Amino acid sequence: MHILDDAWLLTALARISAPDTPHPQLLSLLRSVYRDLTVAVAGRELPTTGAEIPTRMAAVHPGEGVWRGEVLDPAAPVVVVDIVRGGIVPSQVCFEQLADVLPIESVRLDHLTVERVTDADERVTGVDLSGSKIGGSIEGATLLVPDPMGATGSTMLRVLEHYRAHYGNPRRVVLMPMIATPEFLRAVLEGTQHAVVYTARLDRGLSSPEVLSSVPGTHWDEERGLDDKSYIVPGAGGMGEVINNAWCVGPE
Repeated sequence: MHILDDAWLLTALARISAPDTPHPQLLSLLRSVYRDLTVAVAGRELPTTGAEIPTRMAAVHPGEGVWRGEVLDPAAPVVVVDIVRGGIVPSQVCFEQLADVLPIESVRLDHLTVERVTDADERVTGVDLSGSKIGGSIEGATLLVPDPMGATGSTMLRVLEHYRAHYGNPRRVVLMPMIATPEFLRAVLEGTQHAVVYTARLDRGLSSPEVLSSVPGTHWDEERGLDDKSYIVPGAGGMGEVINNAWCVGPE
């Protein structure tokens, strides 16, 4: 688990979460956050290989003008997962960022339609994976899931269960919520093997003052970031609806 202690990311998330942030700025900030998250994850989690790449200076310095060093392995497959609706923008950003530096043959973008299932009290009881566009096997690939809000973890576990049941075993699974809760971390780290989590912020706003003043994980069982309807506090609201402007009033 990696909580990225980055002032720029925290500032961007504060603006994304604020109710007075206009929608165009929110989307711009969201893209910026996921460009940074993608760079952090790719640099630490994707396979690398040695390379020798002639630079423009090789024309006048044939030997010295060749750069030698470690680069992302162009042959290592990466699968980015879009969990509709909140993950549409983050996954597209992640996919495009990777396609800038890797061969397009090595990068794939899948789409899964996942819906929360709630009880009569609006508590989340599970997820319904009713449709998907999956490009094939993930055997040996790095699976990246840039879904913005890590709340209960039930969606992530259902997605990973679906992939492993039908499409093979990935080399590594990297979950990339921009905001996560202790409940999410407990669920995914206990519920699946080989998962790594990168998040810009850990929200545990419903914890006691003692817990809030401690380092995350000190009072692991007492940390709480979800309200009774499984929304993150302080959080950013329902990002799937916010990103897609789903509350906009339409024609009567």
